[in-house]
Amino acid sequence: MTDVKPGSAEMYQTLLQLLLIAGVVCPTDSVIQGPAYDDTPHPEFLNPSWMSGIPDSSPLSEVTMPGTHNTMALFGGALAECQSWSLASQLRAGVRFLDVRVRHVKGNLTLHHGVSYQRAHFGHALQGVVDFLDEYPNETVLMRLREEFSETYDIYGAVVSYIHRYARWDMLWHSRLMPTMGQARGKLIMLQDFPGPDLGMRYGSLDIADDWKVSSLLQVPKKWQSVYKHLELALVGNKAQMFLTFTSGAGVFAYPSAVAQRINAQLYDYLTGKTGKDQRFGVIIMDFPAAPVIQMIIDFN
Repeated sequence: MTDVKPGSAEMYQTLLQLLLIAGVVCPTDSVIQGPAYDDTPHPEFLNPSWMSGIPDSSPLSEVTMPGTHNTMALFGGALAECQSWSLASQLRAGVRFLDVRVRHVKGNLTLHHGVSYQRAHFGHALQGVVDFLDEYPNETVLMRLREEFSETYDIYGAVVSYIHRYARWDMLWHSRLMPTMGQARGKLIMLQDFPGPDLGMRYGSLDIADDWKVSSLLQVPKKWQSVYKHLELALVGNKAQMFLTFTSGAGVFAYPSAVAQRINAQLYDYLTGKTGKDQRFGVIIMDFPAAPVIQMIIDFN
């Protein structure tokens, strides 16, 4: 056994505490279910049919809705994991925007977050949406789809093949135009973040804030300012334009969970100050959201 010099354990603990404060490392074994952040396996409560109360005439761009970043990134360790709830649980909790990343290899579309395989393929994501919309036909689901951990820039054919195998062609919203709530009910609206003929709306046509690079937890205030400014812009921006605000962020020295704990809390406080007002925030996209903050976002409708 290697000898440990006197005081070295104390020095290690002091160094670890300093690194935690600086955001260089962060604990990953905690389980938290709070009002803004939840990394437990199941939501505190569900709200699967909240869109049924929105008038059919409302443009979807005027609906305020919760979403998740890297929706199906449940595996791969602290640097890769962005959610703790299954797709079915997220949809039933009220999430209506999904961020799906696929690796393309010889026509196969496996789900990835970077190098981390998420133990599923695109068909699982489609089937989850189909099952949900069949049960709750008054709802709609937006899905941003992009290629991840491969650079073929040619996933269109594979995407179409998967849709025919795991979903229904007529379930898609086949237009670049913004639908009304009535037109969107029961539909999967593809936010197409890849080349090819139209499968739905073009992701790049939306007003997006996704400043995801957070090098350490010392950069969280800068990240929050980006989120705050875009939410304030959504309040006064063109109601015909859909606004997407990503609250998520990560870096080698700032895990998604650590960033989410801090940003989600600030988001909750910010939204609390807006409660009771008829305001449009667009789509608010989070890592590890909690049921209360999801409900708070929904209540702005």
